[in-house]
Amino acid sequence: MNDTHGRWPNDARAAVMISVDHDADLALLSGAPAIADRGKTLSVGRYGTDRGIDRLLSLFAELAIPTTWFVPGRNAERHPAAVRRIAASGHEVACHGDAHEDFQTLTLNAQIRAVRDGADRLRQVTGAPVRGFRTPAGEWKPGLGARFADAGLDWSSSSPGDDLPYRHPGTGGVVEIPVQYELEDHQYFFFNLEPPFPTGQSRIAPYAHVLGNWTQEFAAHQRYGLCYVLRLHPEVTGTPGRIGLVRELITHIQAHPDVWLATGSQITDWWRTNHPVNDPGHPADLFARLRSEQERAA
Repeated sequence: MNDTHGRWPNDARAAVMISVDHDADLALLSGAPAIADRGKTLSVGRYGTDRGIDRLLSLFAELAIPTTWFVPGRNAERHPAAVRRIAASGHEVACHGDAHEDFQTLTLNAQIRAVRDGADRLRQVTGAPVRGFRTPAGEWKPGLGARFADAGLDWSSSSPGDDLPYRHPGTGGVVEIPVQYELEDHQYFFFNLEPPFPTGQSRIAPYAHVLGNWTQEFAAHQRYGLCYVLRLHPEVTGTPGRIGLVRELITHIQAHPDVWLATGSQITDWWRTNHPVNDPGHPADLFARLRSEQERAA
């Protein structure tokens, strides 16, 4: 095993962040606006609000764990009671855009507006601080991170570019808590018949196989002292059967006493204090320098 002494609080071997994206039907609508009149299709997303949120909240209360929920601002306005229950249960609420926009299609100014408006709506509904952000879909434009402070944000969990937190160069210290596709429920389970999501059809993986993937990844993250970020959706793993899958995984994680279960802001605060700069030669710094050189040459 590599030396991870002092990387995490109380000399924990690994950090674990349980995160939930409360997309409801906004993810479907932003991806395919033409389905606005398709009640059956939209109900696939609305199921999370109607049933999945409370199942997840009940499980998290039973296991006494902190979690971070990423919520589009307009979902806070459309489903205020549900979002207030999340905050009132002691969980962190973070920004997930305003209307679950595809950032790939937005200008920089439109991205800034989506982040600002989404965070403002969340604060108005919950009365709680909003510090974190997760891109709904698509890519950031260069310069977005430097405007996070204008919206009161100081960390992100959007990029799969590492398995430890790092700082985004040129942003005033915005911390990234990386996510990995294999630790997201969407890739394994999300499915709609018509119109097809995913486009290629079909995808409903065996539960035991998914649990095996997630526990094997946890073992590797613990071995190497990394930051394990699970990404759930109420409409995907808030079902009667899959909630048991989440319970098994978290119970397995809790059986290891040398693991730190924390929110995104807790991880950010620890990392910023104890790791004030990126490791020498970190890819984020190299890419930023390359972009700067290309801009100067243009």
